[in-house]
Amino acid sequence: MKYRVRVIPKAKRPEVMMQPDGSLRVKVDVPADKGKANRRLIEILAMHFDVSKRTISIMQGAKGREKMVEIG
Repeated sequence: MKYRVRVIPKAKRPEVMMQPDGSLRVKVDVPADKGKANRRLIEILAMHFDVSKRTISIMQGAKGREKMVEIG
């Protein structure tokens, strides 16, 4: 399944919020530095959807806040 994801780095605590349009807004608790936020995003989504981290991949937007993520 594919999701459009908006990432908010350096949040106080991680959180996944479903938006009315079906996209996700994800707060990550690390800065966007050298891929740290992307790795944490995958960890947070894996916990939220109860899947393995290996099943999640960032399809587009690896260097921006707007991403297309595939799960499964």
